[in-house]
Amino acid sequence: MRVTVSHNTGRQEAMRRVDRGIDQLLNGMAGGPIEIRDQQKSWNGNVMNFALTGKMGFFTAPIKGTITVNDADIVIEADLGMLEKFIPAEKIKSQVESGARKMLTSGS
Repeated sequence: MRVTVSHNTGRQEAMRRVDRGIDQLLNGMAGGPIEIRDQQKSWNGNVMNFALTGKMGFFTAPIKGTITVNDADIVIEADLGMLEKFIPAEKIKSQVESGARKMLTSGS
């Protein structure tokens, strides 16, 4: 899954907002009855690598990806693995895009 969201905050401010808002964004990515576990993140320049485990009942699925912060947009790329078999990719993509927009417009 790939989502691109524009911003006008500048790269450094966008990185700060992504760093502070990643938890909510990843929870929105899973959505519904999915529980997020073992969440990890690390920065390499302007790229955040993230990984987590989505748990639904007895089923667990690793999810990993990157968020690249550019001067005028962010690009979220995620490998949803088996999770896409349970939740339509378009629904997840829509939730992630909405969450990213909210994260980038929130100054907190």
